Amino acid sequence: MIVPSIDLRAGSTVQLVGGKDFALDAGDPAPIARRFARVGEVAVIDLDAALSTGSNADLIRSLCAIAPCRVGGGIRDEARARSWLDAGAEKIILGTAATPDLLRRLPRSRLIAALDADNGEVVVEGWRKPTGRGVLERIEELRPFVSGFLVTFVEREGRLGGTNLDAVPAIVQAAGDARVTIAGGVTTAQDVAALDAMGADAQVGMALYTRRLPLAEAFAAPLRSDRPDGLWPTVVQDERGVTLGLAYSSPESLARVIETGEGVYHSRRRGPWRKGETSGATQEVLSVRADCDRDALLFTVRQRGPGFCHNNTATCWGGHRGLSALETRIADAAASPTPGSYSARLLADPALLNAKLREEACELADAATPDHTRAEAADLLYFTLVALRRAGVSVAQVERELDARALRVSRRPGNAKPAFAQASTENTPAPAATRTPQP
Repeated sequence: MIVPSIDLRAGSTVQLVGGKDFALDAGDPAPIARRFARVGEVAVIDLDAALSTGSNADLIRSLCAIAPCRVGGGIRDEARARSWLDAGAEKIILGTAATPDLLRRLPRSRLIAALDADNGEVVVEGWRKPTGRGVLERIEELRPFVSGFLVTFVEREGRLGGTNLDAVPAIVQAAGDARVTIAGGVTTAQDVAALDAMGADAQVGMALYTRRLPLAEAFAAPLRSDRPDGLWPTVVQDERGVTLGLAYSSPESLARVIETGEGVYHSRRRGPWRKGETSGATQEVLSVRADCDRDALLFTVRQRGPGFCHNNTATCWGGHRGLSALETRIADAAASPTPGSYSARLLADPALLNAKLREEACELADAATPDHTRAEAADLLYFTLVALRRAGVSVAQVERELDARALRVSRRPGNAKPAFAQASTENTPAPAATRTPQP
């Protein structure tokens, strides 16, 4: 598949030819990252850090909040590597510093070794210094310690002349279970499709910025369909991973999705159509992913309006359940309070809500049986969702925060604050289970 690339110099998105000659300045990387993120991970390379001429660290941290980023450039020691893993990088790319001694101290699943090859020989120090070692030799040495390799064909980088497809099969075979990404000269959709068929991804920069290769065309290149009409079945889910329904995509509708971020599908009767044009149930498409066989798509969307289904339900199988349903009921209570609504009362009385949060947290902590624990957890989750609504925070945003924390490799002790630690040692009987009115 496609891995779009953002190279940063002095806070701007740039493209260089051969790693040194300036070619273009694409400006602010944030909107570029948002668009690229729709198709998967984005490679973000700090050229200033790589050349020890500066740093774009703060900017890259902001990009990690926008897109799933592979971060590279100037990562030369364990402390720096860990700082980027803690900052939310999905993966980090290490070049010259990728030695077994360093790599074995970091999580293999999030490491990519960058090998810059000039006609098959690994080069370092900004592609200026030959090492006398071949790419396959370095791959064999580093394979046990990384989950991926980024191999750049330096002699083709930025020149829009096509990549070295003949060299790829041996690289993929040498990499074993480590996923290979190829950079340097990838220019056409055919390049992307050929690399995918060989088991490698394509990292693309110049061809995307010059529009020689449209992003949607690059993403669709490896896709196939076993349907007579050539459409791709498209599973649609919300931000929490709840399946909303099944639709179909065509090359034209998919291109509109990737370029605009709007929910567009293919109707066998009407052709490409924008979801919600008449009903108001529009969508913002956050990501598009292909399945392992490249014959089906998954859209993750932010649904607006009455719901995904034409029957005005949240999903094509009816309404939400669980936390999604509770969140919807609380939102409805906030938008149109009804007499006797406990949620509306809590939202209008911050002191009451604060008191109930503290009360239910204590009762959950003291619960001693499975039934009591389940009941008190339900109470606390209800009041938590009301608090989230009061602050304008969604459950999906909380889940994203949890996912971001899971990326951190540094761990704090997690000890309780003194006041709470002292309270936990007091021998107090568990209070009786109580029921909380529902919204």
